[in-house]
Amino acid sequence: MYAVIMTGGKQYRVNEGDTIDVERLPVEVGSEVVIDRVLLVGAEDKIRLGKPVVTGAKVTCKVVDNGRGPKVLAFKKRRRQNSKRIRGHRQEFTRLVISGIKVG
Repeated sequence: MYAVIMTGGKQYRVNEGDTIDVERLPVEVGSEVVIDRVLLVGAEDKIRLGKPVVTGAKVTCKVVDNGRGPKVLAFKKRRRQNSKRIRGHRQEFTRLVISGIKVG
């Protein structure tokens, strides 16, 4: 069984036991998170598609880690002007392990 969930403005296709990195959630490490924005639930023979979400469907996850991703540099240079600008950014994430997919 698999599901397509939405969190942080992005969509993820998940199975039970998968590990995903999502946008930072305000939760503690080791706690349980229930995601109820389930857009699609599929099994090997049939698919339930939501309009926009599947009613009664929930995905339970366990928070493994809160961290920051690799540094991404944004570099701008104006030629012959002796002008340059470097900005760095590290995106914060929450690492989740999918523990269950339930359809009501």
